[in-house]
Amino acid sequence: MARYTGPVCRLCRREGTKLYLKGDRCYSDKCAIGRRNYAPGQHGQDTKKQKNYGLQLREKQKVRRYYGVLEGQFAEYYNMAEKMPGKAGDNLLQLLELRFDNIVYRLGFAASRAEARQLVVHGHFTLNGKKADIPSMILSVGDIIAVKEKSRSSAKFKAIIENHKVTVAQWLQVDPDNLTGKVIAEPTKADIELPIEEHLIVEWYSK
Repeated sequence: MARYTGPVCRLCRREGTKLYLKGDRCYSDKCAIGRRNYAPGQHGQDTKKQKNYGLQLREKQKVRRYYGVLEGQFAEYYNMAEKMPGKAGDNLLQLLELRFDNIVYRLGFAASRAEARQLVVHGHFTLNGKKADIPSMILSVGDIIAVKEKSRSSAKFKAIIENHKVTVAQWLQVDPDNLTGKVIAEPTKADIELPIEEHLIVEWYSK
């Protein structure tokens, strides 16, 4: 499975905002954005006014990296969003939020989306009582996610039961004692903590 293997803090610095790619570190003083709030590289501290092309590209890259999606996948999601009723930008964000790995992260069962993706691939979760190990699956309202019985005794999930402090989005429902969660509504842009100008992404793909 293709994936980005470079330093993730570099991605946050390139986009100029926290993408919450390293879990608890992003909320600490060690966050790279707090220490070096400029783009990486030799010319990272140069200040240049971006044109429309640059703004559109950066917004697309920011959202793509936030959800940990590769370029081809992201384009496929946009094509799906265009064919759905409503605004393409809103539909795109909804599809990304409904990814299996994102929901595992949102429920507080992982410290980051990357960790959530790894846990899903390793088969620690069930979906509606059945085996599910594909992080890119798009879930629907009513779907129930649960940590597998044999995985619940691990130190990782024991810690979640003992100290679950995540504020879960309103479109999700979680039972940390039983390590289960449910999609109870469709997500909206207001549920996303990252400021996103989705119209710039639409403009990028509309060229």
